[in-house]
Amino acid sequence: MPKRSSSVVGREFGGGIRALIARTGYTHRKLAELLGWQEAKISDLTLGKGGVTEQEVILLLGYCQATVEEREHLLELFHACGSAWLQMPEDGVPDQVRTLIDHEQDAEEIVTWSMILVPGLLQTPDYGYVVTECSPVIEAEDVPSVAAARAARAGILEPDRKFVFLIHEQALELPVGSTEVMREQLAHLLRMSVRKYVSIRIIPRSAGVHAGTCGDFCLMKFPKYPPVVYADSVNYCLFFDDPETVKIHEDILTALAAVALSEEESREVIDNILEGLQ
Repeated sequence: MPKRSSSVVGREFGGGIRALIARTGYTHRKLAELLGWQEAKISDLTLGKGGVTEQEVILLLGYCQATVEEREHLLELFHACGSAWLQMPEDGVPDQVRTLIDHEQDAEEIVTWSMILVPGLLQTPDYGYVVTECSPVIEAEDVPSVAAARAARAGILEPDRKFVFLIHEQALELPVGSTEVMREQLAHLLRMSVRKYVSIRIIPRSAGVHAGTCGDFCLMKFPKYPPVVYADSVNYCLFFDDPETVKIHEDILTALAAVALSEEESREVIDNILEGLQ
């Protein structure tokens, strides 16, 4: 793995290496001495920057007494390449993969486009529970725990960062659960929309066909490394951090913002839909 700037896969690899080293109790300096390396090489690895050969990684894993499972996982990450990283979580719940949650927590700005449903970070617990129940890959006995975990992700909605939500009008009109569930969900959107660090803008039906028909995604921006695009489906998720793909999705968001209603107009649309519920 040639030395490079940190990527999504590299950071995942680095996190795994950090966990192994922490378990040994060795300092980076001590481990570097044992391996005959410069301490900087250990630091680069834990930051996901690479700069080592496969043989060196295997040697490091041996010193850290990695299990067979850990070894296979980290070597798979080591060999990962290309502009996209596909994950297929064993439990079939894409939006609960640790990679996504870690990146959400690190992001200084998250821009989300949602065409069918209210975005996950804005869903009320009851709305999210109904959405979770409808998943074809989540067993009935797992619904409560998965729904609770999804709701917990909203804890990142704090004023030390910025959130932009572009939502199609049809997502607000799609019935999810009872009328009371929908009323609380729409009221929650209104409450969130007045927070200075949250921007909610609606793409009206009158906009017709638009750049966002490619599907839902979010763009996460960070203070220390390049932006990441995240998209998911029923049982898989994709992470992109190559400049070309990121630029395409930035252009989609720019095009959507051009046809979106203002924040005040968007509140009026949400309020009108709320008043129309019986």
